[in-house]
Amino acid sequence: MKRNKAHRITTQTSTLPSITLVLFVLGLLLLTEYHSYRISQETQERITYKVDLVPNVDEASVAQLQKEISQYPYVKHVDYISKEEAAEIFSSDIGEDFVGFIGYNPLYPSMMVNFHADLLPQKSSQVLDNFCAAMSRHDYVTGVNYQEVVVNELYDIFHKLTWFLIVFIALLLVVCVMMIHNTIKLVFYSMGETIQTMRLVGATRSFIARPFVLRAIFIGALAGIIADVLLTITVIVLDNQMNLALNDATYFPYYAAIAAGIVVAGMLITWLSTLPAIRKQLRTEIR
Repeated sequence: MKRNKAHRITTQTSTLPSITLVLFVLGLLLLTEYHSYRISQETQERITYKVDLVPNVDEASVAQLQKEISQYPYVKHVDYISKEEAAEIFSSDIGEDFVGFIGYNPLYPSMMVNFHADLLPQKSSQVLDNFCAAMSRHDYVTGVNYQEVVVNELYDIFHKLTWFLIVFIALLLVVCVMMIHNTIKLVFYSMGETIQTMRLVGATRSFIARPFVLRAIFIGALAGIIADVLLTITVIVLDNQMNLALNDATYFPYYAAIAAGIVVAGMLITWLSTLPAIRKQLRTEIR
């Protein structure tokens, strides 16, 4: 009996490295997903949409348009750039006073607009179309200019990356559940006589299954904690070696949420994969 118990504990505990590895990879994918989402948001919000105005636009129209644009819920920031300010910026960029060279200022005044980032490319495109349509209704607006190719490619890349990571995470979870399920089957096969004896003396299914379920949940939680430690070490090493700025304090709440999620995921995975396996094997053993 003691040897069977030791064998059972050893067999279940042997899944700890495998579950830890799965949860570690899961954590890496979640960190990648978070930082790719963060970088995508920051990049989207840095893209400037230039609303060109007619050269002789009056101050009242400028103030009215700036107020209108700032009231759109999807607009993060809006700045007015006059002809003179645009000339100064351009001269600073090229390192030469081009106005004095050509004798006049060919640049137009404009509104520089930044949007809030959105996860869905379709919604972002719709917002941009609505914004361009709203601007075209003003006679003193000549058009909206932006890097259309860059914007579309950015939305498309992040959309594909998000779905790839979701599918990969789902496959990892399926592999982990199958692995634990097969381990439980092996444990029960090795304990067939013991289970039959317990049934003969009146032990219920729940009484037999309870130690397996509790031990599986404990192993899942332990694997999650170990995976969190490995993830913390990985983040520190990557930040020190590659200077990725991963240790910013603003990221810590998200890291804490991911760490807690890894532990909960380990407990849920082991519980959901152990319970059906135990029930199935108990039905088989009782026949």
